[in-house]
Amino acid sequence: MSIFCSSKFRLAVGLVALALIIAGCTASASNQQFFGRAVPPRDNTLHYVSGSEPESLDPQIGTGQPEARIYMALFEGLTEYDPKTMAPIPAIAESWDVNHDSSEFIFHLRKNARWSNGEAITARDFVWSLRRGLSPELAARNAYLAYYVKYAQGYNEGGAFVRNKRTGEFLLAKDFKEDAAGKPEEAHTEPEPMANKNADPAAAAQMPKAAETEFHNFIKAPERLVVPAEEKARTKALAADEKIKKAVDAMGGDAEFVAVKKEDVGIEAVDDFTLRITLTQSAPFFLGLTPHQFFRAVPQKTVEQFDKEWTSPEHIVTCGPFKVETWKPYDKLVVVRDPMYWDAANVKLDRIAFYPGDDNPTIMNMYKAGQVDAVLNHTVPAAWLDVVRPMKDYMDAPEVAIDYYQINCKKPPMNDVRVRKAFNMSIDKEALARWRKIVKPLTAFSPEGIFPGYPQPKGDGFDPAKAKQLLAEAGFKDASGNFDPKKFPVDEVGIVYNTQESNRIVAEFIQAQWKQNLGLTVPLKNMEWKTFLDMRSKVEYKGFARSGWVGDYMDPFTFLNLFYTPAGDNGTGWWDPKYVALLDDANKELDPQKRYEKLAKAEAYLIDAQPVIPLYTAATNWVKKPYVKGMYPNPQTLHAWKFVYIENDPAKWDYGVPDMKE
Repeated sequence: MSIFCSSKFRLAVGLVALALIIAGCTASASNQQFFGRAVPPRDNTLHYVSGSEPESLDPQIGTGQPEARIYMALFEGLTEYDPKTMAPIPAIAESWDVNHDSSEFIFHLRKNARWSNGEAITARDFVWSLRRGLSPELAARNAYLAYYVKYAQGYNEGGAFVRNKRTGEFLLAKDFKEDAAGKPEEAHTEPEPMANKNADPAAAAQMPKAAETEFHNFIKAPERLVVPAEEKARTKALAADEKIKKAVDAMGGDAEFVAVKKEDVGIEAVDDFTLRITLTQSAPFFLGLTPHQFFRAVPQKTVEQFDKEWTSPEHIVTCGPFKVETWKPYDKLVVVRDPMYWDAANVKLDRIAFYPGDDNPTIMNMYKAGQVDAVLNHTVPAAWLDVVRPMKDYMDAPEVAIDYYQINCKKPPMNDVRVRKAFNMSIDKEALARWRKIVKPLTAFSPEGIFPGYPQPKGDGFDPAKAKQLLAEAGFKDASGNFDPKKFPVDEVGIVYNTQESNRIVAEFIQAQWKQNLGLTVPLKNMEWKTFLDMRSKVEYKGFARSGWVGDYMDPFTFLNLFYTPAGDNGTGWWDPKYVALLDDANKELDPQKRYEKLAKAEAYLIDAQPVIPLYTAATNWVKKPYVKGMYPNPQTLHAWKFVYIENDPAKWDYGVPDMKE
């Protein structure tokens, strides 16, 4: 699909493409340092290709990077991503306090934060936003990111507390949980809050504590057991856990099931400008998660008034450095600087024009002609790299990202782990990496070389002979016991991917690998981004679905957490409570290195189950004009737009990758 839909722009693209074909895929003759035209725009507007058409302008609906880039212009959270390191920096929260085991966070909101309609933003807006994101009715795929907030998962999944009507007592989670070693868990204690991580440590003793409230007393109490509220699901769950079933049966007719309500979730507005979030257990990564789009504030009045239409240009109310000026789906989204934004004086761009686009050669042609000033990551086609990579506007840096294929583990033949392992072993990932040029081969599920000190486990390597043996053991064999491709139901598998050139060529490479190494021709199918996301999340594909993950924060858990729940971005149908217990055990560990070792143990367990096929660790691969400043090839390629500006003085341009040091 072309980037633009209007006939006028189609003509422009066609003329530009024709001119570039004639000129050839080489650097501009007038400026050999950069790939194409390098003339700053006169109107202080940044023109940027953001990726596929956004699924939604609602930050709790969209889950992809194309949407995330846009949300960072329109909405703000308690914190924002640092433009270089991706560490959380103050945003609507100007400071925060964290207790010693990272199980409780107190955020202090700035008093001059405003919605784009001029109304004040308060702690209650964040309470409402998070409750809304977790509501079962919204069915947000990113809801699992907040599951470490106390009772968030129970509310989102339609859970219920178990109470004895006669005594009024609730069953407690600690009496039924086991740790990764199979021992009963110890009760969670509530340590005293400590220093503000944004403040001078010497001032820790003077840090104010948030007031004690009735809700805080409730949320600090031992965690209640949560079971499914729906009777059929509850009966199944109790049948699978003899200990819980015995405890419920012991109550007899006095057992009642109290639905977990949104008001039970561990997020509280202590006052207008103090927000307290209480977690189920230690989560050292949680602060790094708070800039994520799911945790950004959305406007209650507007959402309630217009429901699903609240994001239309005539209704939308935002809270970021920019607000919507015009939006023409499949054409462009133009955002303009918002004078109501709390830090509007430091926002340098007047406008950003976001253009959707999937076709990399077309995007690069537009960039070369000066039609756009910067493009999304992974845009330079492999065939163009030898020409583009030496240019001083090419962005090359490590990325906290992986590419992999999800496997539908629910349907045969892929519900057999031997089959899953066989397909993984039949891909030469070293050859794939050499062909892709800018990636590293991957057998684990966390990216290579991103987290210093992390003892990353390794998965199976390239071994077609072993793969055939496993497939024979799974029953696909001839009379001699050898693997027989004719016995394998190839019509029950396929590779589905979202429409983009880079995804197609990888799918074709893997298809060729399986044909060469297994004698199986697996069919390919491409789909539009929005349709693809829904299909994949519901595990409605056959065989394999293309996937990639860019870390939401700088910790291995951002990858391992994808399989913490059966839903969300899991998309495979594989889920194992033992794996969850291993992750929980790791996050209770206060020693950072020991925590890493426990996370690696959980990752090894995941790799052995093979619900995915890891392919490679990515590196940034995009271009920006040298006059675009404050835009960095950070590990997630997400940009805090308030820091981006146009520099008209060539002496101050970026001649190469900008300085990434703090």
